[in-house]
Amino acid sequence: MANHRFVVVVAHRRMGKTVAALNQLIHAALECEKPDPRFAYIAPTYGQAKRVAWDYLCNFTRPLEATHNISELRADFYGRRIQLYGSDNSDSLRGQYFDGVILDEIGDQNPKIWNEIVRPALADRMGWALFLGTPKGANHFKEFRDRAESEPGWKLLEFKASETGILPAEELEAAKKEMGDDKFAQEFECSFDSPVEGAYYAAHLNALASERFQEFARDDLCKTYTAWDLGVGDSTAIWVCQVAGQERRILDFVENHGVGLDWYVNWIKQNDYTKAEHILPHDVEVRELGTGKSRKEVLQDFGLHITVCPKISVDDGIQAVRRLLPNCYFHPRTKQGSDALRNYRREYDEKRNVYYDKPLHDWSSHAADAFRYLAVGLNTSSTWGKPLPINTKWIV
Repeated sequence: MANHRFVVVVAHRRMGKTVAALNQLIHAALECEKPDPRFAYIAPTYGQAKRVAWDYLCNFTRPLEATHNISELRADFYGRRIQLYGSDNSDSLRGQYFDGVILDEIGDQNPKIWNEIVRPALADRMGWALFLGTPKGANHFKEFRDRAESEPGWKLLEFKASETGILPAEELEAAKKEMGDDKFAQEFECSFDSPVEGAYYAAHLNALASERFQEFARDDLCKTYTAWDLGVGDSTAIWVCQVAGQERRILDFVENHGVGLDWYVNWIKQNDYTKAEHILPHDVEVRELGTGKSRKEVLQDFGLHITVCPKISVDDGIQAVRRLLPNCYFHPRTKQGSDALRNYRREYDEKRNVYYDKPLHDWSSHAADAFRYLAVGLNTSSTWGKPLPINTKWIV
């Protein structure tokens, strides 16, 4: 980490990046001269942190006579502390300071974990961060990689299997035959060109021309819709879409958690989307025990025009999204949401090495669910024909 606070490591599978990362944490902790040093290793989930890194942390710090707290996945030695976290419980990271943080498989983590939680926690101690991962499509990990290649204070390290010599050449050749060129290039040659395996929409988004993701003007003569995924004690996501002929102009996106409906209504009002048609899932009509009112009635009391999305299967909703995407243009304000769509994928059974026919519930789920309601709601409330060809140009 010398001379660079932020380092991005793009590494091939079976390189041993987690082992190297934990040893880097231990070395940095021993070298740190600040009072009460604190370091963190963050995996996509708490379960992954425990399964992948805990045994290593215990083994590597045992010679230092470390005290190990398995309930908190914490090792304390010589007044220093290294703790393991999962980004699926981001609240456990709030209110802390860190002298150094490793974010492992950052492409599987919510990108907000860096901007909203980890980066502020490094500020007062001038802490460093190391981003690790193997490519999984052109998601936010690719953006970290590109940033590290050019931005001062950042450094990029890339390790391709064909160059490291860690895995025998005959093993790589055999893996390539089994996996195919695209998957092999992703897993062993650090290529970001292949879509996320098991992803529902990544290939459809990658097929869109680059001008589909550029700024465009808001046009209030167009019919405007919002689509919500309402969480209870969980995240709520909202998309904003304007319809112009066959074009679906995805204008805005917001996601938050731990706040009431009034926060989202205020966001709607502040951005002047009050007159839009607001598409919400069918359970919005369920009455709350405490108030005797449904969330639909609460939102109507705020002056919003609510349309309830028809209840259809998740599979049918996914097909509706796939039909909608070729017509879409995404404003840069929707970057967080489009990243979520790229990462939305099927659940994977690691023991049986198969994908389930159901979506994985992770940080991308709320945005993807809200977009599904948008696709179904638009198909119900408006008439639109066949999708435009992928290479269709749109000039604002």
